[in-house]
Amino acid sequence: MTERQRLARIPWRQLTTRPVYENRWIRVREDQVELPDGRTTVYGVVQCAGCVGVLPFLDLDTVVLVGQYRYVAGDFYWEMPTGAMKPGEREETAVQRELAEEAGYEADRLVKLCACHTSKSVVDETANIYLAEGLHPVQRRADPTEFIEVRAFPFDEVVRMVERDEIKDSMTIIAVLHAARRRRP
Repeated sequence: MTERQRLARIPWRQLTTRPVYENRWIRVREDQVELPDGRTTVYGVVQCAGCVGVLPFLDLDTVVLVGQYRYVAGDFYWEMPTGAMKPGEREETAVQRELAEEAGYEADRLVKLCACHTSKSVVDETANIYLAEGLHPVQRRADPTEFIEVRAFPFDEVVRMVERDEIKDSMTIIAVLHAARRRRP
């Protein structure tokens, strides 16, 4: 094993931290850190609340996606309902809230597919990804900053949309691939 390989598993040590910016969605900080070889560097970190995403199945072959213009990406995209968790909120509660707010449904059954880091290098955010079944319509309590189109799609078409690079949201891609794998005999 080389020295660099040995150092690969040694945690970096935070020496100092300084808040840079904060709003209700994100906090940005700048850390002075010591690297495993003893050198120091400045590292910027964006902290977000945990988030959830849910791939809702109307039936075995049909899923609900939401479409909206995404400001940072600069285009309209289809994706599953996603959103930030509120402080102290349970994951399942956040999933049901986002499903109701964005798609107008509540689920009888939620299945956790995975938890993943949305960006492991500079963003501190864990996404908790679910599948939802047994949907029934509920009154939507829409977020005032969201303008959303809701549409049902054949699941096989959604898989093809992922394969054709039409779905760009990483949480949706992960959920679709997990769901497709679960459906294989």
